Amino acid sequence: MHDGEASLQPHANTAPPTTSPTIDRKTFGHHPPPPTRTIGLNDKLPAARRQASGSSSESEEEEFKKVELLPDMTRSSRRPPVVDCHNYSEFHIHVPAYTSTVAVSGHTVAVAHHHHIKIYDLSVSEAPVWNIDSRDAGLDKLNGFKVTAMEFRPTLNATDRGAFLWLGCKDGTLLELDIRSGTIAAAKPVAHAHAVTHMFRHARAMVTMDDAGKVLVFAPEPDSTDDVHLVYTQPRVVRIADKQEFAKLLGGQLWTSTRDPNGGGSVASTSRGPIVRVYDVFSPGSTGRSLLPTEHLGAVTSGTILPSQPDKVFLGHEGGHVSIWQLVTKDGIPMCEEVVKVSTSDVLSLEGVNDRLWAGGRSGMISAFDVVPRPWVATNCWQAHTKLPVLKLTVDTWSIERLGRLTVYSIGRDEKLRFWDGLLGTQWVDQELIKREAEFSTFRAVKVLVVSWNLDSAKPETLTGTPENINFLNDALKSVDDPDIIAFGFQELIDLESRKMAAKTVLLGGKNKTPDGAISQKVSTSYKKWYDRLVLAVKMAMPPDEPYTVIHTENLVGLFSCIFVKNTERISLKHVAITTIKRGMGGRYGNKGGIVARFVIDDTSICFINCHLAAGQHHVRQRNADVAAMLEEKSVFPESDAVEEPLAYVNGGDGSMVLDHEVVFMNGDMNYRIEHRRDFVAGAIKAGEIESLLAYDQLLREMKNNRAFRLRSFMEGPITFAPTYKYDRRSNEYDTSEKARVPAWCDRVLWRSREPSRVEQLHYLRYEANVSDHRPISAAFRMTVKSVQHEARAHVKGEVIARWKQHERALLEACHQFFVDQAMI
Repeated sequence: MHDGEASLQPHANTAPPTTSPTIDRKTFGHHPPPPTRTIGLNDKLPAARRQASGSSSESEEEEFKKVELLPDMTRSSRRPPVVDCHNYSEFHIHVPAYTSTVAVSGHTVAVAHHHHIKIYDLSVSEAPVWNIDSRDAGLDKLNGFKVTAMEFRPTLNATDRGAFLWLGCKDGTLLELDIRSGTIAAAKPVAHAHAVTHMFRHARAMVTMDDAGKVLVFAPEPDSTDDVHLVYTQPRVVRIADKQEFAKLLGGQLWTSTRDPNGGGSVASTSRGPIVRVYDVFSPGSTGRSLLPTEHLGAVTSGTILPSQPDKVFLGHEGGHVSIWQLVTKDGIPMCEEVVKVSTSDVLSLEGVNDRLWAGGRSGMISAFDVVPRPWVATNCWQAHTKLPVLKLTVDTWSIERLGRLTVYSIGRDEKLRFWDGLLGTQWVDQELIKREAEFSTFRAVKVLVVSWNLDSAKPETLTGTPENINFLNDALKSVDDPDIIAFGFQELIDLESRKMAAKTVLLGGKNKTPDGAISQKVSTSYKKWYDRLVLAVKMAMPPDEPYTVIHTENLVGLFSCIFVKNTERISLKHVAITTIKRGMGGRYGNKGGIVARFVIDDTSICFINCHLAAGQHHVRQRNADVAAMLEEKSVFPESDAVEEPLAYVNGGDGSMVLDHEVVFMNGDMNYRIEHRRDFVAGAIKAGEIESLLAYDQLLREMKNNRAFRLRSFMEGPITFAPTYKYDRRSNEYDTSEKARVPAWCDRVLWRSREPSRVEQLHYLRYEANVSDHRPISAAFRMTVKSVQHEARAHVKGEVIARWKQHERALLEACHQFFVDQAMI
């Protein structure tokens, strides 16, 4: 999620600008002049100006609130739900963005662009079977012929379905194309006086709509056995507001909306908009209804009905919201019952498919949401159109009878058409395979030790004086017998308060490169000293016949990770990678952030995050946003180069994201505080009543109460030790400075495992080394890793796919019934 993107969203109930309605930016000179200071020659410089904590932090709060309300993406599958029901791929179909129109029926795809109409049959060829140029077809006599809307008309005869394509033109003409012969079968010149903008099929009727608010309803006589005919069926005229940018038949009614509240209506622009107008075009004489959402939202871009909730309409909006409208009300007028924020940027397309709400956004991702839980859960989220907007999402309602599948097609700004499996079969198969993993895998145990410490820039040579200081590293390393993996994660290895030092590291980035490529001397020395000390400590603490190797080391402005693996385990490691994620100053700097390391052992992927989150007693939301950004960062690592499906990764991932990994350990100075007065906390610690403080710990509270908290899927062992922050150096006294900070469990180790039983915590301890203002902690785990037997897995997968085919048939029958009930077929 990009902070920059999120901040562009309109906030609820913002008052409209006082300037003219057409211009919404402030005029030049509207802002007050910046404050000035006069400083005399040789005067001492005044202290830096503190930013007023007013609006900027309030708007930040708003942003964090929005991030909290977003659907939970932590378990979503990233595998694209591709379909294989066409004989030829759709990859070569070119769909010019914004200027073309598309209609699909089974294998047939029609693309119209200006005066060209191409008809593809993907059961026969990837090249168009008809490539019609209006000038050759004798249509050039029509004034500036250009196709602006298309839809297949309904037919009673099943063999004719998807054979007759209605075209709406820029000059208002309607045409019918017989795609079997590639000829124009009927024409109604200038049926509309303006450009035809939309065309819909409903039961046996056709509806066409133009820019000026004229709607034509072509419906057969109730007892007729004839199909509607462009020339012989007399259409009924319905008047609606003009210039409707969004229009769709939903639940048998025409839903429309326009960006400009004044467009097609004299409503003052103070409306909380956008105005949604609903027309019952099939009941003669009925008037339209104007509806308003419960809060100010962006323009309507899309709308749909979910087959699993047929009494509701879902509308997608610019600004990342979805509004939900109840159709069954006392007065029969649809009512907005809820608004859900699903994205930090616009929802551009929306489609209800089976029991999932599919949404396409600006970055080319399509997400499928389960809308029953709160917050919503994204069960799937895949890259459909590479980093470019998903302009359209549509269910092919005829695909069930034509292809025996439920297909959805998307059109992107990349000018490509893509087909998807509406029933998400691959994910169903994946989930069933996980349940049967024991049938084709062998398992073994591996021990992991994680040591976390905020050093407050203490050097290794300061570990002197008390036995707790001198023996700290040895005690930590011997806290678990014979660990296979040892992960050290330190924070504030250099002094972040020292302006010069921090500026140097912040500006030069994590690696602190000088122009000749070397790490800047002062910084690199600090890291090197700790690196050498850790290597020595491991050598001294572990048996000489069991050497360890550092497979990862990395630093990022104060953060330092060093991961050791026993040499006997090194041969089973693959996909070793390490990287950094910056979260300081809006993601630009590394003074806050994380070092993320990963490798695959046998067929299990493991990820270690060493992090330093936003500081401050009250910055809970900022810490939550840091966590969300790290877990949802798109391409942290290079993709897996596995030729077959990557068995070590989860959720259909390829290892490029943190949550693609089967086991994730997260340690660091997470900075979550204890929400209580200092004297109360200090008293409880003195009395040994640690447990009474846990109810006030911000991290535990967020995990329990904040449904959208991204660490909710993580676990933490019971905390039985006193808070680790903040101490006076070289003492056992909590902060006696004038700031008198409240003691807190800032330092934590959490974990998440796809299969919870495969990670068992052996200990969670703190140590009494006192050279920093934090106490170090460690956590040890027994982790089960798997090795997959490929032949056995292939056999089980064959059985699972056979079961899916049975399940799919039942789902298709239910979807078909929904389409019939909704008069979509």
